[in-house]
Amino acid sequence: MKNENIVVLKELLFRKKNIVIIPHTNPDGDAIGSSLALMHLLNSIDHNSTVISPNKAPYFLKWSPGFENIIYFDSDKNSCLKLIENADLIFTLDFNDLDRIGEMSKYVDSSNAKIILIDHHLNPKDYADLVFSDIEIGSTCELLFELIIELGHEKNIDSNIASCLYLGMMTDTGSFQYSSVTSRTHEIISKLIQKGINQSDIHNKVYNNSSISRLKVLGSALSNLNVLKELNTVYMYLKRDDLKKFDFQKGDSEGIVNYGLSLKNIIFSVMFIEDINDENNIKISFRSQDGFSCNEFANKHFNGGGHANAAGGRDDGPIEETIHKFKKLINKYKDNLTTNK
Repeated sequence: MKNENIVVLKELLFRKKNIVIIPHTNPDGDAIGSSLALMHLLNSIDHNSTVISPNKAPYFLKWSPGFENIIYFDSDKNSCLKLIENADLIFTLDFNDLDRIGEMSKYVDSSNAKIILIDHHLNPKDYADLVFSDIEIGSTCELLFELIIELGHEKNIDSNIASCLYLGMMTDTGSFQYSSVTSRTHEIISKLIQKGINQSDIHNKVYNNSSISRLKVLGSALSNLNVLKELNTVYMYLKRDDLKKFDFQKGDSEGIVNYGLSLKNIIFSVMFIEDINDENNIKISFRSQDGFSCNEFANKHFNGGGHANAAGGRDDGPIEETIHKFKKLINKYKDNLTTNK
């Protein structure tokens, strides 16, 4: 991190401020973990900070310390607008393009507040006054930990902050299995354990707390799994009618795309999901290994992006046409998908 940016941030935080913290739409463990960790940290040093999320987070994150204090733009717009209007500082966490917060973007962009970006995704857009970005780090929570240390506030990390940081580090690294995990990642985990986290309990609350609807959604996705053997690729899909039948809840499809990579020789796994509320929207998840770039594929063909091995995208559908489009496109990448096998 640039020393001059740290100096500027220290100056901004020298006196008490009204602060808004914003994660991306459909926030995941890293977005919620980093936002809540920062909220606790800022409040511990006498700031007045609030997390505003564009919409609700998945049910399996509700245990996160401070989760009950999150305000949601889609259900309490007036309160959120007042907070944004009165904010001295706005932190945007785990995203680097204001498009990722939907309608909120125009209010943040026109705010008089200083905007601070903290994120680890590729190609940050130029909207923030102060940028802390590192695409080599596996999670925004890991980046935030380093920032807290640079600011001289390690002593303020209690078990609540540590639990939130561990949540983001765990979920955004696939429980520490991705190539973005380094020896420094494990050093930080050691420090968080010393702060009093229960890492086994956190893992169970996130991964072993499934609803009946989630298991039915998983079963449906796996029953719709197709293998493109010659391309070391699998794809799955979920139809809107099935999601309604299973009483689909936000977060029920989280992580299912990873199951494709558990198959022998598979390099690329893709999941197509019909938006339950929008007939013209197909949400797509991409996961890869062995050097195949999800981010490049999603960005070039499906209006998306993310990380090298984990990205998202969308298409207008219908889903049959989207899958047909995908199958035609993926054939062009045969050399990239078969060279290592």
